[in-house]
This record gives sequence, structure tokens and C-alpha cells, in this order.
Amino acid sequence: MKNFFLIGFMLITCYAYAQTEGYKVGDIVKDFSLKNVDGKSVSLADYSNAKGFIIVFTCNTCPVAKAYQDRVSALNSSYASKGFPVIAINPNDADAVPEESFEKMQALSKTKNFGHPYLFDPNHIVTKQFGALKTPHVFLLSKTDNENVVEYIGAIDNDSEGENPEKINYVQNAISDLSNGKKPTVSSTKAVGCSIKWKKG
Repeated sequence: MKNFFLIGFMLITCYAYAQTEGYKVGDIVKDFSLKNVDGKSVSLADYSNAKGFIIVFTCNTCPVAKAYQDRVSALNSSYASKGFPVIAINPNDADAVPEESFEKMQALSKTKNFGHPYLFDPNHIVTKQFGALKTPHVFLLSKTDNENVVEYIGAIDNDSEGENPEKINYVQNAISDLSNGKKPTVSSTKAVGCSIKWKKG
């Protein structure tokens, strides 16, 4: 009985952490610098002409993340030229999942011909800063007065399996609202994907 109580308490504690840590819609994002697959560091400040950013926490191995790889690339192709580039970040611990190593990230980026950065966050510093929990998990930012504000958090769309006839493109719709001078009609949804693989200890 004590074991069941302890497990229940731990689950409640973990759930509370998930609900309270990280950025919320309306928060100002602190800049960061992470290594890209080309070996160079990337930060938000590098994009002086950006109107905002599509930050996507994703990875090499999660089936859901893999299903979204082409859609993430398509977002960058469609919106980078309009001021909303994609910045993809791998939050997973490569010690736990060797296929998430930096070298494997480089290979995937080359194979898929990513046109967007694919950054490595080996110590989960930026991942915890944002409060990302899944792969994929999106944070859409708008850039105002040299500050980056969170405008939308959640899923790319409501079609994780690619079979939903009533597909809603959450990120695209949010960018459309922002481009028309409005706040996103939908500012948060549930991210659907694999849990992030955290370092032990």
C-alpha cells in the first residue's frame, strides 16, 4: 500500500512540474545559443530581420517526430521568407538513446536536406527553459521591440497520423493571425508525441 501511495505521489509531483515549469503564452523568451549540425552556434539574435520564430523541439527517433519532419521543413520553406524561420532543437539525451547523437543528427539533416537549423541541447538547458515535454512540441514566438514573446504553444496540427480529413493547421493559422495584427485565435493545444528522454541523475 505504501508503494502505491508513493507512486501516486510521484506521478502527481511530475504532473505538477509539467504544468508549472517553462514558458507560457505571453512570456518573454530569453535568448539562447546552441550548436547547429553544421558546427556553428545559433541564437535568436542571429536573425535580425525576423518577425518571429517557429521553435520546434523534435528528434531523430520518435515516430511522431519522424512523421512531422517533412511538415516542419515545409513550414520553414513557407514562412522563413516571411520572417518566421523554423529553429528545430533536439532535446533528447544521446546517452539514453544513441540514435539521438549529434553525429546522427548531422546524418539525418543531410539525408532530409533540412533547410532549417537543427540544434543540439545535450544538457536540456533550453528544453527546460521552454518547458518542452514532447517531440514534437512547438513554441511560436513573435518579435516585438527586440523582445521575443510566446504566442502559441502546442502541436503543429491535429493530424499526427496524417489521416485526419478535418485537419487544422494550428501553427499556420497562428502565423496568419499574427501577420494580420491579431493574437492567435488558438494560442495553445496539446502537444502529441514521444516524451523527452532526460538525463538520469
